[in-house]
Amino acid sequence: MAYALFTANRNYSSWSLRPWLLMRALDIPFDDRLVPFAGADNAAEFHSFAPNGKVPCLHDEDIVVWDSLAIVEYLAERHQGVWPSDPVARAWARCAAAEMHSGFSPLRNICPMSVGVRAELIAIPPALQADIDRISELFTEGLDRFGGPWLAGAEFSAVDAFFAPVAFRVRSFGLVLSDAANGWVGRMLGHPAMLDWEAMGLAETWRDPAHEDEIAAVASITADYRAGI
Repeated sequence: MAYALFTANRNYSSWSLRPWLLMRALDIPFDDRLVPFAGADNAAEFHSFAPNGKVPCLHDEDIVVWDSLAIVEYLAERHQGVWPSDPVARAWARCAAAEMHSGFSPLRNICPMSVGVRAELIAIPPALQADIDRISELFTEGLDRFGGPWLAGAEFSAVDAFFAPVAFRVRSFGLVLSDAANGWVGRMLGHPAMLDWEAMGLAETWRDPAHEDEIAAVASITADYRAGI
């Protein structure tokens, strides 16, 4: 197998983080292809490697797989450990990952991922609070049912990778979760692959105005640990 994984800026790209982190955590080798959100319009460049013009996108020689959930399922057909081996835990993990993939729009829109930024939200609308409460409920359920330390049991799996961007969001915006959920956030932020991703994000000097404006519209920046331009 000769995988190439196309991703975008480490600081912003939550969708890129998911398969990248999973492959690193499971020691699945791949060629890391970083294409930043840089310039006024580089859509043509993204369409050159992804049919939908978005990241992430996985190339397996002549096979092209786009969308983070499709990539994870493709990998699950070829590698052990992508999903839990226990069928009950596996079913729960797939449901939780699918919920993250299709839901939590207020959390995504109001608290965009920015690895190096710390910010204080101007307000927490009810829809965002509902997402925060659901995250706490979901994490606590998984940890209680399957014994931790990861969401679906003793081993890191795709469901942890799908919620990894939430860990950065919780830290960046000071979101309040349950004690159990906060424990998972701490473990995720300390995972070696997450630390590698964070280090690369902090070293980036690219800035995408759209992503920067999203945060400025909803929060006051209290710290920015990214490298200067």
